[in-house]
Amino acid sequence: MKSDGFDQFKGSSDYVTSEPLRNAVNVAIALGRPLLIRGEPGTGKTLLAHSISSGLGKKLIVWNIKSTTKAQEGLYVYDTVQRLNDSRFGDRDVSDIKQYIKLGKLGQAFASLEQVVLLIDEVDKADIEFPNDLLNELDEMSFHIPETNETITAIHRPISVITSNAEKELPDAFLRRCIFHYIEFPDPELMEEIVQVHFPNIKNSLLREALKTFYSLREIDEFRKKPSTSELIDWIRALIVGGIPHENVSKEIPFVGTLLKKETDYDYFVNSHMTRIGSTFITRRQ
Repeated sequence: MKSDGFDQFKGSSDYVTSEPLRNAVNVAIALGRPLLIRGEPGTGKTLLAHSISSGLGKKLIVWNIKSTTKAQEGLYVYDTVQRLNDSRFGDRDVSDIKQYIKLGKLGQAFASLEQVVLLIDEVDKADIEFPNDLLNELDEMSFHIPETNETITAIHRPISVITSNAEKELPDAFLRRCIFHYIEFPDPELMEEIVQVHFPNIKNSLLREALKTFYSLREIDEFRKKPSTSELIDWIRALIVGGIPHENVSKEIPFVGTLLKKETDYDYFVNSHMTRIGSTFITRRQ
C-alpha cells in the first residue's frame, strides 16, 4: 500500500505483522478512522498499538477498559472531592475550577501537541452503551467541559486502535465508524518468524519440534481454550531455560501447564495418552 501524505506503518522490529494487517493499519491512518481489532486471545491485539507507536515513533496513550469504565472518564474528571478539601483545609484559590479538571486518556490524546497512538483496550468489557457514548467525540475529535465552559479540540487526530475480545456485540453505529480487521491465527510459517523475533538464537531442531507439538495440540477439539501465541512464547522460553532436548519435546510435552490454562483441558491431557501418527497427535482415553 502506497503512502500519500501520512505516516506509513511498516511494522516494528519486535512485532511481526501480516500484509493484510499492515494495510488495515494504514487505511485507518489515511482515513482518520479508529482501527477495531479482533482475534483470539494471545494473538497480539494489544501489542499492535505498541508496535505502531514504536514503528512510527509516536507516543502511546493506553486506556484500559474495565467493566465499570464510563466514557466520561476518558474525556475528563472533575475532582470535586479535592476542591472541597482545599476549600476547607487548604490555601489554594478554589474559584479556579480548571485546576480540578483532569483530562482522561482520550482528552490527553486530543490535547497532545503531537499526534499520538491511542489504544482503547478491550472495549467490550464495558457497558453496552460505552461505545455509543464515544461516537460523537470520535467523529468530531472534540468535547466540551461545562464546568469551565471550555472545548477541547484535537490538534492532531490520534491514531486510534480499539481491541475487542468479542465478549459482546458492539453497536452497528460504532462499527460503521471503524476500520475492522480480524487477526487470523498465524500459520506455521508466520509463527516461525514470530518465535525467531523473541528467540533469535533458537536451535532449528527445537523450534521445529516445538511448533509441530504446538499446532498438534491446537487440533484437539476437546480443548476449551487452545494454546495461543503468547503461551507458545512462554512455553519455548521454559523449554530453553529448562534445557529440554528437542527430541523430548514431542514425546513428553514438558511444562504443558504453560500451554494449557483451563483445568478441564489440563485434566483431559493428563488423563489421556498421546499416540503419534505422522506429524499429528491423537488423544485417546486410557
